[in-house]
Amino acid sequence: MKKLSDSVEINGINFIAEAERKGSAKSLFWPWAAANVSFLAISYGSFFLGFGISFWQATAAAVIGTIGSFSIVAISSLAGKRANAPTMTLSRAAFGVKGNRLPGLLSYLIFVGWETVLVSLATLASGTVLTRIGNIDTDISRVLGFMLAGGLTIIGGVLGFKVIMKIQLYLTVITIFLTAGYIALTIDSVDWSKVSALPTGPTSGFIGAIIFAITGIGLGWVGCAADYSRYLPRKVSGKSVIGWTIFGASIVPIILVIYGSLLAASSEELNSKVASDPIGALTTLLPTWYLIPFALVAVLGLIGGAILDLYSSGLTLVSIGLPVKRYVAAGIDGLIMTIGTIYLVWFASDFFVPFQGFLITLGVPVAVWSGLFAADVLMRKSYSESELFDPNGRYGSYNFKSIGLIGFGTIIGWGLVTNSLASWLSWQGYFLSIVGGKDGSWAYANLGVIAALLIGFFGHIVLSRKQIKIRKLIFPRGK
Repeated sequence: MKKLSDSVEINGINFIAEAERKGSAKSLFWPWAAANVSFLAISYGSFFLGFGISFWQATAAAVIGTIGSFSIVAISSLAGKRANAPTMTLSRAAFGVKGNRLPGLLSYLIFVGWETVLVSLATLASGTVLTRIGNIDTDISRVLGFMLAGGLTIIGGVLGFKVIMKIQLYLTVITIFLTAGYIALTIDSVDWSKVSALPTGPTSGFIGAIIFAITGIGLGWVGCAADYSRYLPRKVSGKSVIGWTIFGASIVPIILVIYGSLLAASSEELNSKVASDPIGALTTLLPTWYLIPFALVAVLGLIGGAILDLYSSGLTLVSIGLPVKRYVAAGIDGLIMTIGTIYLVWFASDFFVPFQGFLITLGVPVAVWSGLFAADVLMRKSYSESELFDPNGRYGSYNFKSIGLIGFGTIIGWGLVTNSLASWLSWQGYFLSIVGGKDGSWAYANLGVIAALLIGFFGHIVLSRKQIKIRKLIFPRGK
């Protein structure tokens, strides 16, 4: 019998050996689809309408924001295929071997934050369902839900790549099938007269919804984009890597956000409940007999994303210098996730406020890094493997141009976003007077995220293009 220890992935931040590089770009569909087949996307429909826009504007924002953000993820995936190493190892080429700890820390916070959010949502959803079905005490229901969601997430994240790829395939098939069942049972709740009555919102609200889609759906995945393409043979087509990543990650979220907008526009009661329990609120539309399948698809859909986050957070923790094996780091992250989930589920008074504050505040520096890394991948066609681990090599110890760009982009970005609903973030938005102030029509559009993304992308091209070109001439096998 195969031992559990034999299933644990040994590879960490190292380069993947040639013999282990297998498969085709199509295999990327499963992890990205499973990570984004979630009822949370239906609740996003309510969040989109919260920007004061119409259903059709919400639809356009979902398409533009989702595909746009996953295009950045797809470009970043090319680095994994080219060099067969995790994202936060390859990022050293742009920041220096030691300087990469800054973006590594940012990515780590995003991963841990997202895995905590997803497991919290799964806990809340399962608690709501179990309470409704069996009249079980709410706290007991939530504890049972957490044991299921947290346990599966930690197991998948610790065991590693091969187990994750198998799990994600099954999760995708099951969740798509059961999600279709949910839509079939709730489609009669859509009131087209109310949907069509929603007035067209301002341009600022439309832009804000697009940016929310970028930060809430795709941008947080850039930091692990190469983690799943690094096992592919280098001969695999780059275009196919981009195509399958975008398709797998985008198709279902777009459909679910659009459907969620229909439901939210049709019911003010549902729309208000989503803020405190984004998944559990959706059960109010279901017959009792479908609550068990709903709980299953809700939990499994969220677990799909949480597993990827926990796996990549472990890799990132090792990349920034923690001297432990990948699976040990994943276990540490599981403990942190547990503590965070306990806070969100049992102590936070409202889910959406800390969630929005988390997304926007960390989303700004992550947007700078994401734009910078995407630009670096486009300019840098290969990597010197050994020197990514050598502070005295061609990539150096610190690249202060890139580090400075993160700081500059973050300062500009935080000045153009606002989090007035969270008092501890009220200091943000210090540049909003340029566009009407914190109470103006553009205050909640979160322009700072787009500004940060553009600063990172074009700033890195301007500052580093010549240096990368020179290294290419001196070191023709790797830049």
